[in-house]
Order: sequence, then structure tokens, then C-alpha cells
Amino acid sequence: MSAMEEQAKSLKQRGVLFDVDGTLLDSSYFHAIAWWQGFRQQGLTVPMASIHRHIGMGGDRLLDRLLPPDSDEDTRKEIEQAHGAIFSTFWPVIRPFDAATDLVRTCAESGFAVALASSAHPRDLHVLRGILEADAWIDCVTSSADAAESKPSPDILQVALERLGLRSEDVVYVGDSVWDVQAAARLDIGTIGLTCGGISEAELLAAGALEVYADPRALLRDLESSPIGKLAGPPSA
Repeated sequence: MSAMEEQAKSLKQRGVLFDVDGTLLDSSYFHAIAWWQGFRQQGLTVPMASIHRHIGMGGDRLLDRLLPPDSDEDTRKEIEQAHGAIFSTFWPVIRPFDAATDLVRTCAESGFAVALASSAHPRDLHVLRGILEADAWIDCVTSSADAAESKPSPDILQVALERLGLRSEDVVYVGDSVWDVQAAARLDIGTIGLTCGGISEAELLAAGALEVYADPRALLRDLESSPIGKLAGPPSA
């Protein structure tokens, strides 16, 4: 990064943090299928709906919730490896949600620092960033490698704040799962929920989301009146 770019980034006093899977990219259900097949390979039947409701957690937390209590470490590793391998077969068909890239670009061009605050595996995230095609407007990116604990722990968001040099009161998080909302709440970060990942408006609001929109297009359309637009006032003292 050039000195000019570093100076420009330091002048950004507000930011928008984005989750990726289910928020900017239509990938949540592919994750659910990959986990389901990983469980089946170990002779375990876990309902797809139960898996989907845990998408957005880190894989370790998801396994804690869904595996039988007596499961051994080898079983966990086999399922995690299967999930990664199977999910990679869906890479060619994953697409951004309508206006997802435009939303990221508009936030950046409006003067916000932009972070992809994702807990995805680094290999997956590299591919997903290529699908999104928004790197020109992104200031920092996090992956599972950056967090000691996965969502709903707030580690990923804390890393994003530190890299942007911003405080929690000067950012908004955009996510699609209750785990996103819970993680942000632990740092007093306000969250905008999107239902395009498959979680209902009622559930996101109950978890503490400030507002809920259908998808990136709907948020972009109402950006000025959204919590992002409201953040565009003077930075907090």
C-alpha cells in the first residue's frame, strides 16, 4: 500500500463492516448442503433446517451444537474437511446477491472505510472475494485465521476495527444471521440485518438488529435513511 493510500485510509472516520456468506453472496445454503453431506459421511443424520440455522457460526461452534456429545476429535476433523472439500465444488455457481458489489462501492465512495468482516476459511474467502469483484473498494478483510474464537464471539469484528483504526460507535455491521447480530452486540456495534441468507426479519430483530432489509439491493435503495446513512453525521466525540 502506498503512503498516499495509507493517508487516505487514516482520514476515514466511519466504517461499514460486511459479513460475506449469505449477506453479499448467495452461499449459505451451499454451506448447509456441504455440512449435511459431511455429517452423512460419518453416518450422522442431521436435519438440513437445523444446519441452516447454525450457518453464520464458526464451524467449530456449529459442530459443538450439532454433533452428539460423545463424538471424538477425529470425527470433527473428518466432517470439517468434508465440508471444505464439498463446499469448494460449489464455487463455480456461487453468485453475488443483486447490487451487492454496488452496495460496497457506494459505501466506499460515500467516504466510509469498508471491511469484509468474515470468519470464512482463508481459501474460501479468497475465492468469494473474486466472485464479489469489490476489492477496489475494500480497506481490510478478515478470515477465520484472524480469530481466536469464532462467531458469535466478536473476535473477527474486533480485528476489523483495529485494522481500520475505528471505534465500535463509528461503524455499522451488515450481516444475515443472528450470530452476526450477537457478535456485534458484544462490542456495542449496531447491526443491519438482511434476510437474503434465509433468516427471518423477526428473528434478526429479536436478536437486536437495528433494521432489517431483504437484500443488498433493498439496503442500497434506502441507504441514506438506513443506520449507515445516519452514521454519516459528525463522528462521535
